[in-house]
Parts: sequence; C-alpha cells; structure tokens
Amino acid sequence: MNNAILPNLPLRPTTAPTTPTAPTGVGGGEGDFSATLKNAINKVDELGKDADAQSAQLLQGDRQDVHNVLIAVEKADVAFQLMMQVRNKIVSAYQDVSKLQF
Repeated sequence: MNNAILPNLPLRPTTAPTTPTAPTGVGGGEGDFSATLKNAINKVDELGKDADAQSAQLLQGDRQDVHNVLIAVEKADVAFQLMMQVRNKIVSAYQDVSKLQF
C-alpha cells in the first residue's frame, strides 16, 4: 500500500490490540446506565447548542468560515440521529421485555 497518500497514518498498529474489559459497575450499578445515557444526551445537546451558536454568528456576520459551521451542524445532526437510533433500540428492548411472561 502506498503511504504517500496518507503519510500520517501508520501501515501497522504501533501497539498490541487490547482485550475489551467490562465497565467497573457491571452487575451492581443501576445508576451506571442512566448516568452514561444522561452524559451522552448532554453531549448531543452541547453539540446542538454549539452548532446553533456558530450558525447565529455566521448569520450575524461575526464568522467567515462557512465550512467549520457546516461541519458543526453535521456533527450535531449525526449525533442526534445516533441518539435517536439508540433510543429506538432501548424502547424496542423494553417492549420485548414487557412482553415476556413470568
């Protein structure tokens, strides 16, 4: 592979792959899931607010870099779409569990 096109990317990983480990609160931390979910929602909200602020600055003439504003808007959009897909999976899982008979 010609590395001239992507000179900053190594051809081989420089470190050995690691085995994923379970989060520290697995099994006993009912708040871990909700805290993780809240943090993710807050990050998506921050991306949206940042994109709104950059768009407003562009419209007011305070910014000239349209491409950075568009990148921020697309980041916020992709993050929101991902959050909605995660939400749909959670709702689907809840509905599946609620259909189980014990």
